Amino acid sequence: MSTSLALAERNVPRYTSYPTAPHFSAAVGPELYGEWLSQLPRDASLSLYIHVPFCTDMCFYCGCNTRAVRKREPVDAYANRLIEEIALLEGLAGRKLTHLHWGGGTPSILGPEWLETVAAKLASRFDLSALKEHAIELDPRRIDRALVRSLAAIGVNRASLGVQDVSPQVQRAIGRVQPFELVERAATWLREAGIVNLNIDLMYGLPEQSVREVARSAELAVSLGAQRLALFGYAHVPWFKTHQKLIDDAALPGLSERLEQAQVASETLESLGYEAVGLDHFALPADELCVAARERRLRRNFQGYTVDDADALIGLGASAIGRLPQGFVQNAPDLAGYTRAIAAGRLATVKGLTLSNDDRLRGEIIERLMCDLELDLDKFGGGVASFAAEIAALAPLAEQGLLRIEGSRVTVTASGRPYVRIAAAAFDTYLSASQKRHSVAV
Repeated sequence: MSTSLALAERNVPRYTSYPTAPHFSAAVGPELYGEWLSQLPRDASLSLYIHVPFCTDMCFYCGCNTRAVRKREPVDAYANRLIEEIALLEGLAGRKLTHLHWGGGTPSILGPEWLETVAAKLASRFDLSALKEHAIELDPRRIDRALVRSLAAIGVNRASLGVQDVSPQVQRAIGRVQPFELVERAATWLREAGIVNLNIDLMYGLPEQSVREVARSAELAVSLGAQRLALFGYAHVPWFKTHQKLIDDAALPGLSERLEQAQVASETLESLGYEAVGLDHFALPADELCVAARERRLRRNFQGYTVDDADALIGLGASAIGRLPQGFVQNAPDLAGYTRAIAAGRLATVKGLTLSNDDRLRGEIIERLMCDLELDLDKFGGGVASFAAEIAALAPLAEQGLLRIEGSRVTVTASGRPYVRIAAAAFDTYLSASQKRHSVAV
């Protein structure tokens, strides 16, 4: 096996946070979270994430915290809990929201009435006058005109459509049969309603998928006129997500083919006018994501690459993660635990992590490397002399031409972009104990 293939097989986090979620503990609970909330300055800007852990059907590849439901009762009960959780955020009344994101699962499963009710509750609690982005993740199979009208009515201005792959045989293999015409129709309805900012999610490394299918999916995704596209490598972790056992291991592409798929998809998107952003995002040159990347103010959070620079992220719903200046918090991931806490009138926080100064320093280093693909270590802590072990850990990547080390500067090369998570891992002091929990690097 070549050295680059061996590197691609390494299990490393996606670094949507640092430290990563597996290192959260029960040392952070609802009382401490309440204290942290109360300590937020009155002028702090807030970002809000709402997690809805339901889908009508379960896609075999899914790595999200969600479950399939066919009845309204659990969805309606959950929506009521969201309303009650918003009411528990007493100390945040009147604070300015700059970003709002609905995720899941399939958040639109709430339906127009509940979406409007939850949005109205948020509007009564927070100041939305500074809201820059109101985004929602959508399943194109679960969209109709009534839903789109409601999304426009509550102020949604960005929608993310899950496409993954357009090939019928791949769709059957992943349990998500979705003719491309449905996606086209959804994009058209959204634009007609004034929701013109579109994101498209694509995947490689799926069962029955070939380089040809990946390239074709990229071409058709571009035809939708999206400003941004995300290209994710399928993370096959059936020991962690048991429904992934429905995927035939023998139908998965090998590591070298995964690498080729990622490369061909990237080349296709760039040939069609999109610029690569960070590890796995692409955007049109005029899009704010590209502008932020060029100006070195791109950020990374639990939704991926973003321009969200809010002072704190508040998570609502089962498993939702929040980030405050003091550290991270996470709600109960199980629906029963979340429901019990909210019904009892208390915050549903079950774990988190208090940031140390070293965590903050390394978190900034990892974020800048993931976003900018370069670092000047003299700008951090005690300078490059403080990172001798990390520089040594990066040496194999430098030998392969995947990055350059010049004095205090570390620069990821064009061929090294797919391996940036491995470069970031050199600065992760928590990694060794949990490597097997993570997906392969590429």
